Amino acid sequence: MSVRINLLPHREQKRIARQRQFISLAISLAVLGAAIVGLVHGILAAQIENQRSRNALLQKEIAVLDQQIKEIDKLRDQIQQVLARKQVVETLQSNRNEAVHLLDQLVRQLPDGIYLRSVRQTGTKVSINGYAQSNARVSTLMRNIESSPWLAQPELVEIKLVPLPNAPRNDGQKINEFTLNFHLKRAAATTGAGTATPGKPVPGAPVKPGPNPASASARSEAKA
Repeated sequence: MSVRINLLPHREQKRIARQRQFISLAISLAVLGAAIVGLVHGILAAQIENQRSRNALLQKEIAVLDQQIKEIDKLRDQIQQVLARKQVVETLQSNRNEAVHLLDQLVRQLPDGIYLRSVRQTGTKVSINGYAQSNARVSTLMRNIESSPWLAQPELVEIKLVPLPNAPRNDGQKINEFTLNFHLKRAAATTGAGTATPGKPVPGAPVKPGPNPASASARSEAKA
């Protein structure tokens, strides 16, 4: 029977073996970690790419919607222009006979003894200038305007004595020259026969709170 004796340093061999195991384990863990990192990076990259694709699609759809919105805005502008033209045409159609009504009412409401020099219309405001044989004639004209279905709000601007036109010089004859403003009522509706009916005065026109002071003074002068 023989006895074997190990004369090698067995502790050193065990230490070297443990070192090799540790290095192998560390390498395995490093490889596993790198694989995990690579896998996570790949998943995140795929998600990022997918989100970029979605963003590109959204940007494309947004561009299409912006173009449609521009076309809608153009259509709205065209509709507003058409409506504005339609309103202008309707206004012209409803008020196309204003001049006829104005001249007709001037003929109807003008009392005897008054002669007009000029008639000027600005919108619904009408200014007339003429001669009157007396202040009472001007007062009658203002009352006629107030009772007219087409005329309203007479306002005497000025009345004064002036030499009689076309009279011989130094003749001494005098006549009353006056300037009067009033408003023409807009047509509010159209009857079945196609005749416009007078409406209310335009809201922007001035409203008298009471009797016209100039008219009252003219009446008092006439009575005197």
